[in-house]
Amino acid sequence: MANGILKGKRGIIFGALDSKSIAWKVAEAAYAEGAEIVLTNAPIALRMGTINELAEKIGAKVIPADATSMDDLKALYEGAIDHLGGKIDFVLHSIGMSVNVRKGKKYYEQNYDWTMKGYDVSALSFHKTMQAAWELDALNKWGSVIGLSYIAAQRVFHTYNDMADNKAMLESIARSFGYHYGLRKKVRVNTISQSPTDTTAGSGVAGFDGFYRFANDLSPLGNATSEECADYCISLFSNYTRKVTMQNLFHDGGFSFTGMSETAMNTYLKMMDDEKK
Repeated sequence: MANGILKGKRGIIFGALDSKSIAWKVAEAAYAEGAEIVLTNAPIALRMGTINELAEKIGAKVIPADATSMDDLKALYEGAIDHLGGKIDFVLHSIGMSVNVRKGKKYYEQNYDWTMKGYDVSALSFHKTMQAAWELDALNKWGSVIGLSYIAAQRVFHTYNDMADNKAMLESIARSFGYHYGLRKKVRVNTISQSPTDTTAGSGVAGFDGFYRFANDLSPLGNATSEECADYCISLFSNYTRKVTMQNLFHDGGFSFTGMSETAMNTYLKMMDDEKK
């Protein structure tokens, strides 16, 4: 049930491709909580996705922007401020892409031109998003910026490839920029390390079904859904979390701190028994 905790706030949400996107769920939840929103994505993603359906549903304006382009980002902020009638209170960065993953390259045989492209889109764009806002003074005091991450930034997942490096950099940028933005404007910057989630982007990672099942078996609370991630984002956009910044916040049902669960162990033991037969 919505409680209006974002009433009067203005936000920009990157990355709502289709109804399976976490960004899509965040936009719906923010709107339900009283926020006014501008949606954005790269022009090619806008052509591929169904973001206009979301925009119509929540009364949001769509402003195309390539998050790797400072010119596009500045135009986005200026357009959003003009449309919404004031500075921005929250930003969601829900962007990630690896050409190496898409092309089936192993971690140890990367095409480095592709690696740098993925780094620019998945991690450096987070810095650019904040630097553009910084240069325009586009965020209100006590604003909140969130980037979506994954535990592969800390642990090896064999097919996550260079996206793991991108997420590690994303989390580092949150800490470093969070320090400077906190001093300047009390703006909070955090990343959310989400469970494996059945999104268009997530399901494109080789072995996703195995990641999902393993994390769900290990987590005492089970995997967090995209809707639950949206609720968590809303709490971080709200005034209830004003002193939370520079953190990587695990939203994964306890997976990140569970060594072995009874369910996972029983599955493993059963497999061992089957091998003996």
